[in-house]
Amino acid sequence: MENPSLIHRKIVVCGKVQGVWFRKSTLEKALEFNVNGWVCNRPDGSVYLEAEGLPQQVEQLHQWCHLGSPQAKVTEVRSESGLLKGFKGFEIRY
Repeated sequence: MENPSLIHRKIVVCGKVQGVWFRKSTLEKALEFNVNGWVCNRPDGSVYLEAEGLPQQVEQLHQWCHLGSPQAKVTEVRSESGLLKGFKGFEIRY
C-alpha cells in the first residue's frame, strides 16, 4: 500500500551543472535526506531528477539543488509535482 504522505517531484536544474560532480552530489544528498528516485544529465546541459519521499525530505533536496555541488553554478531550478512511482533507493542514470 502506498504511503499517502509521500510526494513525487520532477526537478530540472540549469546552469553549469554537468562535469562538476552534480549527479554524484545529488545522489549523496538524496541518501542523506532519505529521498528515493534518480538523476541524469540531459542533452541541453541541464540535470533532471525525480525525487520521492516525505514532503520535508523532498523539499530539503529541492532546496539543495539551488546550490548544488561545490563547483556548480546553478542559474535556475524548475520543479513540478508528479505521480508516485514507488522508487526504491536513489540512482544515477546514464
